[in-house]
Amino acid sequence: MQKKVRNILFKIGDISSFTGRYFGELFSPRFEFKEFIRQCFYIGYESLILVVITAFIMGLVLTIQARPTLVEFGAVAWLPRMVSVSIVREIAPVMTALICAGKIGSGIGAELGSMKVTEQIDAMEVSGTNPYKYLVVTRVTATFLMIPILTVLANAVSLYGAYLGTNIHGVLNWDLFWSQVFETLTYSDVVPSILKTFFFGFAIGIVGCFEGFNSDKGTEGVGRSANSAVVISSLLVFIIDLLAVQITDLAGYT
Repeated sequence: MQKKVRNILFKIGDISSFTGRYFGELFSPRFEFKEFIRQCFYIGYESLILVVITAFIMGLVLTIQARPTLVEFGAVAWLPRMVSVSIVREIAPVMTALICAGKIGSGIGAELGSMKVTEQIDAMEVSGTNPYKYLVVTRVTATFLMIPILTVLANAVSLYGAYLGTNIHGVLNWDLFWSQVFETLTYSDVVPSILKTFFFGFAIGIVGCFEGFNSDKGTEGVGRSANSAVVISSLLVFIIDLLAVQITDLAGYT
């Protein structure tokens, strides 16, 4: 038990040191802009379809599941309001982050792990290229920026799915649905939920890069790196979400 605790503490220290190096390299010249754009395309565009499909289904299912309970209390008219707040505050941000933790986190961990095992990272150092700046800074910055954008799109698609869900067992005008949604949502609902996705993206990117950069030798080590990247980043998403809820609650935003 003590050994496990010690290993966990050592790993937290290593990740903290790895994160500190990121900020040091981020503001030093020169920034690898072309690689950054390529990573934005990989992280943002290539994850878009998966995020959109999942968001649509979640919005539709949430509405269908919530309707019977509201019918029992004669509050079915509150369905658009309840669903919109649930989606924007929690479901869309956390769902998008978990999808990206599974797809992007594992992809980064496996990619950098393979480069570590095949000594490509060592070859970059020998050739005079800064592998940390080229591989880590670009990927972490891309996840930091792209996941909030994906979350905004997930919000819109989930709300559209909710609109369709309200019309499965009833009829609700398009304009009336959206007027109820925007009357309910406030800046205190939207802004904190978007801000925390920046931290989600940063955590996913830094953990994926850390696991890949410190991968063990052999294909088994690459697999462990990819798996650890998903598990740790998913856990951090929930921890960050918990902290964000507590902070917004103390600040009087909820």
